[in-house]
Amino acid sequence: MPVPFLRGDLDVLRVLLARRGTAPGARSDPHRVALVVGGGGMRGAYVAGMLHALERAGLRTGFDEVYGASSGAVSAASFLTGDADRCAAAYPEDLATPAFIDMRRLGTRRPVVVLDHLFTGVLCGTKPLPWEVLRDQPVPLHVVATDSADLTPHVLCGLDTVADWQRGLRASATIPLLAGPPVEHDGRRWVDGSVGEPLAMARALRGGATHVLALVCRPESEMHADADAGLSLWARALDRVVPGLGTIAQGSRRYGSDLRIVTDAAHPDRGPGHLMALGPARSVGMGALTVDRAVVAAAVAVGDESVAEAIASSSAAT
Repeated sequence: MPVPFLRGDLDVLRVLLARRGTAPGARSDPHRVALVVGGGGMRGAYVAGMLHALERAGLRTGFDEVYGASSGAVSAASFLTGDADRCAAAYPEDLATPAFIDMRRLGTRRPVVVLDHLFTGVLCGTKPLPWEVLRDQPVPLHVVATDSADLTPHVLCGLDTVADWQRGLRASATIPLLAGPPVEHDGRRWVDGSVGEPLAMARALRGGATHVLALVCRPESEMHADADAGLSLWARALDRVVPGLGTIAQGSRRYGSDLRIVTDAAHPDRGPGHLMALGPARSVGMGALTVDRAVVAAAVAVGDESVAEAIASSSAAT
């Protein structure tokens, strides 16, 4: 089995394994454990496989709160409602299709990424998400979206009804230019959460988390070598034309920068918390807009295998 992309403190997994079989609100340990689920378009297939492995290992109820951005917020919603298996299956079965993503629509009046296919056709159709369960479940899901006015990230407030949750998840996933206009919610216009905050680890620590597990949708080989490089000139130019699009296109740099909080003990946002980032063990050639069904299925499998191996290694070391 391949070695997973793993950074940080194994104590995070140890605490989760010790919590197996317990429920939120019925634990005696002093920890607050947060799950941070990164987005990345169709690269979320890796993360969907990871969440399926966590669910299968009995670790879903070990978290006290969950943060998600973009496709990661949608996958996190499925995970919290006990439907990680259906989410993992949806990537190759329902999303790896031109009905969802087709670059031939670029420059036409139709969006390249059809979010109606995801939210109406899949989450309210072929792989229905139990929206009432999501609304009422005890572990909070913090949906991160980006304010289109200034590209700052925020956790969406006022998600009280099923319609609110559907709009909130859509707001976090809408990609500038590619997936239609910003989504209006709570008096603001929102775009993809990954623009402002791909991995909300610092936010989770500020919220009181003592242990944070972040799931990353890129293998180590696809991370930018220089985490401090910032956006390239072309990405900054694209951001000026379509705010946020260049930032999304340079996701390897954005993720690398966010992951510095895991590896740099002196990071200003670090604090005393225990952090772990877990990603796919190897690349299968996934891109944010990949719809090759075999590649997408392989990404789900790699994500699943990577978490299974990390859990096995942690269990053996305990």
